[in-house]
Amino acid sequence: MSARDTDAPGDTVGRARQDLLSSTALGVFRLNGQFLALSEQLAAPAGLTAAWWQVLGAVLREPLPVAGIARVMGITRQSVQRVADLLVRDGLAEYAENPAHRRAKLLRPTEAGRAAVAKIGPGHAEFATRLAKELGDEDFAETVRVLERLSRAVDAVTEP
Repeated sequence: MSARDTDAPGDTVGRARQDLLSSTALGVFRLNGQFLALSEQLAAPAGLTAAWWQVLGAVLREPLPVAGIARVMGITRQSVQRVADLLVRDGLAEYAENPAHRRAKLLRPTEAGRAAVAKIGPGHAEFATRLAKELGDEDFAETVRVLERLSRAVDAVTEP
């Protein structure tokens, strides 16, 4: 192992890495806040919240159990369960039998849920166009690649 791999907390390289981690985290936290506010704005005309939209969006292609939705979204199963129950209560989603697991029901959108998400489409498309014009298409795509790489790297160094 090289000295670079075992930097002491007080050395220059170690401090620079800590500063990079802190700056990255703060930037992601700020972006998270910005995206949550934007999501609330986009979802409101459809009668949804950002959390409702997020959970419905996770099951548009295929029904998933609550734990599967939580894994995909990187949040707790309990918070997904709470939102899923509200979506079912309001007729935007329903639980279905899960052939792979008797107790873990699958969540799937109803037609009303699909219609609500579809109402978000025009505002979502308009914002995507504005953001692409600001960033440029190549930089926009590169941003996605870098964020995905960062997420994979965090997973790699935090997995047990």
